[in-house]
Amino acid sequence: MKMNGNTILITGGNSGIGRALAEAFHALGNQVIITGRRQATLDAVTAANPGMKGMVLDLADADAIKTFSADLAAAYPSLNAVINNAGIMVPEHIGAGSDYLSTAEETITANLLGPIRLIAALLPQLSTQEDAAILTVSSGLAFVPMALTPTYSATKAAIHSYSMAIREQLKDAGPQVIEIVPPYVQTSLMGERQASDPNAMPLADFISEVMDILTLQPGVKEVVVERCKPLRHAVENGNFDAMFNGINSMSH
Repeated sequence: MKMNGNTILITGGNSGIGRALAEAFHALGNQVIITGRRQATLDAVTAANPGMKGMVLDLADADAIKTFSADLAAAYPSLNAVINNAGIMVPEHIGAGSDYLSTAEETITANLLGPIRLIAALLPQLSTQEDAAILTVSSGLAFVPMALTPTYSATKAAIHSYSMAIREQLKDAGPQVIEIVPPYVQTSLMGERQASDPNAMPLADFISEVMDILTLQPGVKEVVVERCKPLRHAVENGNFDAMFNGINSMSH
């Protein structure tokens, strides 16, 4: 992936990892377009980063994705990269009946169907561009699930599998497919407590390492920061049970 001169769409670019990635790519001279569900939060980010653009998108709305993609192609015909970052992470208690099921379905729609639908909608345009790239954001929990967030963990495992499969399909003529695998990072994904949790990786450190990997390894398939490698390689290293028990003892 080239690091400047791109036109990049970043979903969920109004907060957390999405905003930090948007600002990092913006600083390198890329045209960055961010999405979010609320215009006010998009306006706050673009005001702080002159030249960055914001477009409202609810990834849970299949029809909205189609309309959005058509509008995006018309407004930004040079679009050559998308970072599928938007997602939700909500604790689930399977004994809660319909309340649990509602959370599970919302999580699947946002974290899995959303990126699949958006990639499908954007692929015709991306396939015409040189230096095109599709980036997905999974999680260390794709490899070692957290019992407190079973559907979130499952959607991230699915994103990992999906990324591998479309990478293989597109290897000869399509966009480069890169998976970013975050560890536990200081964001507000699960509330403000996470944003200041000393057990979480500082957001600035995470973004710095991600950008370094993308810069130094332009053909990289998975961006796995050092802090996430124990999760990513738990099975290969024979440490899965210990990692699983460790994560789930802390999340109770």
